[in-house]
Amino acid sequence: MAPKLTTLAAVVALLAAPGWASDTIKNPLTESETWKDLRGDVLGEVEVTDADQLLAVEAPYRAHDAATVPVILRQLDPSTQITAATVVVDENPAPVAGVFAFSPAMAPLDFEMRVRVNQYSNVRVIAETPDGLHMTGRFVKASGGCSAPASRDPEVALASMGQMKLRTFDGAAQMSTPRREAQIMIRHPNYSGLQRDQVTQLFIPAHFIDHIEVWQGDDLMFTMDGGISISENPVFRFSYNDNGSTSLTVKATDTEGNSFERELPKSAES
Repeated sequence: MAPKLTTLAAVVALLAAPGWASDTIKNPLTESETWKDLRGDVLGEVEVTDADQLLAVEAPYRAHDAATVPVILRQLDPSTQITAATVVVDENPAPVAGVFAFSPAMAPLDFEMRVRVNQYSNVRVIAETPDGLHMTGRFVKASGGCSAPASRDPEVALASMGQMKLRTFDGAAQMSTPRREAQIMIRHPNYSGLQRDQVTQLFIPAHFIDHIEVWQGDDLMFTMDGGISISENPVFRFSYNDNGSTSLTVKATDTEGNSFERELPKSAES
């Protein structure tokens, strides 16, 4: 009897896990009138093909926290380099969450970010390869992500703005190949312009990171041009091909003209 109870408990725990229950696997893109209106502004008249054989996008069907929805891009076909990707949250006030460019060091692509989702919406990824554009994505049930209160007092958030941390993962580092895995976190409130000060109840002006570059040594790995749909304290987890340098350098700017740069040693958390 005990093994059956153990199995049942495991199943219940899996189904209770936020965002990744069994029904989250079945959340493909849905028909979207909003996208029909947006498509021309985002893509123009360029033809876009289905990316399902090239790229898998993982995102929860029901998000645990609408202000920090994880979105993972996993390349399925390593024979074609993904040079760029545009992430769009159809129903957000500013739908284009970010435009990313990837160097060959990021191939095959395995990349995670966190976005805000303001209401039930498709989260789509348009991948660019040498042979054109390819689109896939997931439908996410979440609401209020762009107006959700910031997690920190504004004074505290601004005081720590620009701090960065690198986490490396030993499992990847012990592999015989130069493929590595890392996570970068940047302290920044990334105010959307839709949040209210909890004391004055006035809207906090939009103030967010608009450009990021990540380098290893003299080699640029990836860039992001972002908007208000990237979450507070942006986090990016990714795999990359190590070139032997001892550190990653992160450069960022925000909409208030601030610049941040830090060299983060690969050998330890910073």
